[in-house]
Amino acid sequence: MIYYLYEWLEESNIPGIGMLQYISFRSGAAVILSLILSTAFGRQIIRILKAKQIGEEIRDLGLEHQAHKQGTPTMGGLIILSAIIIPTLLFAQLDNIYIILMLVTTIFLGLIGFIDDYIKVFLKNKSGLAARFKILGQVSLGLFVAASLFLSDDVKVRQHVKNPDGEYLKETIIDPVTGRETFQFVTEDVKSTVTTIPFVKENEFDYAWLVSFAGKHKSMLKWIVYALVIVLIITAVSNAANLTDGLDGLAAGTSAISGVTLGVLAYVSGNIIYADYLNIMYIPKVGELTVFVAAFAGSTVGFLWYNSYPAQVFMGDTGSLALGGILAVFSVIIRKEILIPLLCGIFLIENLSVMIQVAWFKYTKRKYGAGRRVFLMSPIHHHYQKKGIPEPKIVTRFWIVGIILAVVTIVTLKIR
Repeated sequence: MIYYLYEWLEESNIPGIGMLQYISFRSGAAVILSLILSTAFGRQIIRILKAKQIGEEIRDLGLEHQAHKQGTPTMGGLIILSAIIIPTLLFAQLDNIYIILMLVTTIFLGLIGFIDDYIKVFLKNKSGLAARFKILGQVSLGLFVAASLFLSDDVKVRQHVKNPDGEYLKETIIDPVTGRETFQFVTEDVKSTVTTIPFVKENEFDYAWLVSFAGKHKSMLKWIVYALVIVLIITAVSNAANLTDGLDGLAAGTSAISGVTLGVLAYVSGNIIYADYLNIMYIPKVGELTVFVAAFAGSTVGFLWYNSYPAQVFMGDTGSLALGGILAVFSVIIRKEILIPLLCGIFLIENLSVMIQVAWFKYTKRKYGAGRRVFLMSPIHHHYQKKGIPEPKIVTRFWIVGIILAVVTIVTLKIR
C-alpha cells in the first residue's frame, strides 16, 4: 500500500518519497517492521494463548528436558504469519502476480495448520486434522500455483531467440560513446517451463524435454508434468518442515536461513544487470519477491526471540506447514526448485530419516517377525537427543549445517 503512496505523491517533491520505488528500501522496511511485529506484539499473542490455555500436549518420548515443554503455548505460527502478511501488504506491489501467489500460499497453508492445531487443542484430538485432508490441501495449492503460472500473462522468463538451425540470433548495436559496432543476443519474454540446474555451464533445464516423445501434444503435456512436479515439491517441503519442528528454534532458524538465501536468488534473478553478469535466467517482475522474503526472514528471526531454548511458544502446524510451503512455492516461482534438496537439506534429512525408519521397521518386522530400527528415534533430531546431546547444541549444529548448505546454494550461481 505504501508503494502506491509513492505513485500518488510522485510529483509532490516531498524529500525522500522517491525511496519508496526501490525494492532495496522497501525490503529493508519490511524486515524491520516484521521484526517489530514478531517481537513486540508476539508477547501479546503469547499472553492471549496462555489466557486461552492453548498449551502443547507433549507425548512422553523418554527424552531429557521434556518437562519444560508441557503446557507451552502453541499456535504461535500466528505471530509468524501476521509478521509476514502485514509488511508485505504495506510495502509490496500488490498487483504483482508473484506477490499474490505468495500471500495465497501463506494464508492457505496457515489456515490448514490452524485447523489442525484447533482440533488438537480445543477438540482434544491428538491426531489433529486427518493426513488425507492435509495432503488434499497441499495438492490443491500446488494445482492452483501451477495453473496461475500457466494462465497468467505476467509470468514469463527472458530467453535467447534461436534460428531454425538452433543457433542464437544476434543483433548489431552501435556504442553511443565510441561509435563501434558490437553484438548482443536477441531476447524475448516467453511463457516457459524452463528451470535452473546447478553446477553445469548450460544451466537451464526444460520440463518439455521429459515429454519430447509426445509430438504435437508436447506443449500441453509439459505443463501437466510441471504441475505434478510443483505439487510434489509443495507437499514434500511443507510436510518436511512440519517434521523438523520438534526442537526449540530448529524449524524457525532453518527456515530463516533458507529464506535469506532465496531472497538473494530472487533479487539477482529479477535484476537484469545482475542476471546478465551472472549469466542466469532473468525473470521480469520477480525481484518484487525480495520484499516478501524480507518480511519472511524478519518474522522467523523475530519468532526465535520467544521460540529459542527454552521455548516460550511453539509455532504449531499453523507455522510449520506454512513455512515449508512458502519456501517451496518461492523456489518454484524463481525457477530454483531443483536446488531445494541442497538449500533445504535439513528438511530433506529429517524427512528421509522418518521414511528410512518406517520402511526398515516394516521390512524387518515382515522378514524377522520383529521390527528393527536404523535410528534410536526419528526424526533424526530425536536420535541425537537419545544419544544424550543437549537440545540447544543439536539445534545450533543443524543451523551451522543449514548455513553451509545456503552458502553452497549461492555459490552455484558461479560454479559451473
